[in-house]
Amino acid sequence: MNKVPLVITLVTAYLVFFQLSPLIGLGDDVILLIFVISPFMVIAMLYVILKYGKPSRYTFDERFYDDWDYKRNGKEEMEQPN
Repeated sequence: MNKVPLVITLVTAYLVFFQLSPLIGLGDDVILLIFVISPFMVIAMLYVILKYGKPSRYTFDERFYDDWDYKRNGKEEMEQPN
């Protein structure tokens, strides 16, 4: 089982719940607790992505956007001033 999509989904749902918590009437103490825990959730998600994630097959020069089949043609390079 691939852990990365599951962890991303859970942390995203947690952060959406945090954003909606004032609207559903949670107390200020609970919202503050969720706020304090949220950076650790994001750091844990980052750790899982870096440890179990699959690196791209392409370099930045081969594909500018990894999820889109856009191949760089060299026009994007900045010209060097003379």
